[in-house]
Amino acid sequence: MNFQRKQNIEEKITPKRVLVIYGPRRVGKTTLLKKYLQAENNRVLYTTGDDIDIRKIYESEQRAKILSFAESYDVIGIDEAQEIPKVGLGTKMIIDEYPEKNIILTGSSSFGLSQEVGAPLTGRHFEILILPLSQSEISFGSFELKNHLDDFLIYGSYPEILLENDPKKKELILKELISSYLFKDIMVLDKIKSPDLLLSITKCLAFQVGNEVSYNEIANIVGTNVKTVVRYIDLLEKIFVVKRVRGFSKNLRNEISKKAKYYFLDNGVRNAAISNFNSLENRNDIGAIWENFVFMELYKKSNLAGKFDNFYFWRTHTGEEIDIVIESEGKLFPFECKWNKEKGKTPKLWLENYTDQSVDLEIINKDNYLKFLN
Repeated sequence: MNFQRKQNIEEKITPKRVLVIYGPRRVGKTTLLKKYLQAENNRVLYTTGDDIDIRKIYESEQRAKILSFAESYDVIGIDEAQEIPKVGLGTKMIIDEYPEKNIILTGSSSFGLSQEVGAPLTGRHFEILILPLSQSEISFGSFELKNHLDDFLIYGSYPEILLENDPKKKELILKELISSYLFKDIMVLDKIKSPDLLLSITKCLAFQVGNEVSYNEIANIVGTNVKTVVRYIDLLEKIFVVKRVRGFSKNLRNEISKKAKYYFLDNGVRNAAISNFNSLENRNDIGAIWENFVFMELYKKSNLAGKFDNFYFWRTHTGEEIDIVIESEGKLFPFECKWNKEKGKTPKLWLENYTDQSVDLEIINKDNYLKFLN
């Protein structure tokens, strides 16, 4: 299965600005960086945060030493830069002295890298978020995409998953992705000593996709305290396993706004967490995986367009609800996710309060989804 990333570094490279590329492990950050560097005719350095020599240079915090290292290159690309202590401070020194140089940092932990680059590079960096591949980045027509829909819902859209045809190998890749890569980042990031507890909390989130999450309920299920649950979930979000979505509210008494939903950035990772790769006809969670798929595709679409949309769900205490609400350019776009072709009705309270701001409710199902996602 072929695919082509829509994001490119050339559009974001700007003098006096560092480019930071975030995203989960193995979604193609390194490939994107290397492709850009290979096309450069200037003096180029590619290195990684695992390089002990580079780490020593940045750790020294010695301006002369850092500038001497950078002087010989026009373009510097550092992969997994969150592994380098003081990378933000050192990079600021380089940009201040050599504003014409292009510096690109990648990171698989938004927390680790943003902490390093945050204060030193305030106002001095741009960002690119790379996610698992969107439907619009896969080199298929509408007919072929629909034919492969089951695979996207079950195995997700990580690049190496799309390149693998054997279902059993897809399962192995996803299981290894969770244990060896995604969770490894959390262990390093926060010195977590209980991977079993982490996996249990991840499973709880997987089973609650599409529903508001109760931290108290998860704490009771896994046998820990609420504070630990909240901390672990926060870390899962920071390493791009899940995305938090809060309830939309204009402070109407009847609206639920304090609780949150969590979607997995990739359906395959969600299914690997609960070890369920059954075919769609043998599942009782098709509603959850369909909503997760639709939400993430809408989020990817917004990200690729470079928009700053806000994503919510909407629900009242009386049971009226809308699965997804996108706030974009001053308008509200409500969506319901229905696997089968079903009719939907706009909730009465929504009509009473948001008619002037909102477009009509749209139902996204397996027959019409490409109209909205592409």
